[in-house]
Amino acid sequence: MSTKTLRTGGGLSVRYEPRALLSVLGLLVLSLAAAVVLIGSGDFPIAPGDVVATLLGNGTPVQEFAVMDLRLPRVLVAVFVGAALGIGGAVFQSVSRNPLGSPDVIGFGQGASVGALTVMVLFQGSAAAAAGGAIVGGLVTGVVIYLLAWKRGVNGYRLVLIGIGAAAMLTAVIHFLITKAQLVDATRAVVWMTGSLDGRDWAQFWPLLAVSCVLLPVVLGHGRALRMLEMGDDAAYALGVKVERTRLVLMASAVLLVAVATAAAGPIVFVSLSAPQLARRLTRSPGPNLAASALMGTALLLVADWAATHAFGERQLPVGVVTGVLGGCYLLWLLVSERKAGRI
Repeated sequence: MSTKTLRTGGGLSVRYEPRALLSVLGLLVLSLAAAVVLIGSGDFPIAPGDVVATLLGNGTPVQEFAVMDLRLPRVLVAVFVGAALGIGGAVFQSVSRNPLGSPDVIGFGQGASVGALTVMVLFQGSAAAAAGGAIVGGLVTGVVIYLLAWKRGVNGYRLVLIGIGAAAMLTAVIHFLITKAQLVDATRAVVWMTGSLDGRDWAQFWPLLAVSCVLLPVVLGHGRALRMLEMGDDAAYALGVKVERTRLVLMASAVLLVAVATAAAGPIVFVSLSAPQLARRLTRSPGPNLAASALMGTALLLVADWAATHAFGERQLPVGVVTGVLGGCYLLWLLVSERKAGRI
């Protein structure tokens, strides 16, 4: 793809790829439009124009209550959860140099689920305690998988294989915890495991925002180094990248982003797998496409949430059910494509 350079009067220059830039802008517009439509949907429908007016402080008291207190927190949680899953998936797929190197395939999502279910089932913890358990579980899983994959550095192929094995064991632990739980705790655990945005409010949004504001700039700031890591460790070393330090910072940031997203909305599957791949196909640009992956994750989750609440009549589904169905179809297509290309 052709790269253009934008020069400023002060002698600075910025290189950009027109298609990638247009893709990012298009995904941003799609995400904003989907957010406005989702905020206006429900038992008390609000027109998109009235939604925008309410967000700007010009709505009626009823509209302000519906938008600001009930619907806006849920949509904002969806925005940041989708972005965290999308950028987390992009990091791991780039580090492993494998399209299957997604957090929900190589065990990190399952680790967060084990942490949350341990708090719910064994200690009957509150929702806030379960969220903390999810974060701890995700981080511990990340450390263990990293150490097991270490052998004079972390090889992407080895990381994926160990991660898939860890995911299988952690899934068994999840089933064990559910079977040993009391009926009430088991029901609560199964509902949480589905992945849902129902009932999300400002209590879930503010921690998610705080972590995202710290970690998203860290990951985006390492975008150039991550792009070099995709060329291999030797090439990255030659280009001046501190390979292991960069890889550790990126993996730790991605694990924490995925863990916090899981704590906020439950294990919403396949967004971190499909968002980076769809973003790469849309931009047709090499490299991790971090901004496009984050916006693609946001757009996917917003559209999936609208479909979950409106596409099945009066029966509303958790958003995790919709992403699971769509992501499963995408995974099958990806495996067939990779097989035809001779990569698996």
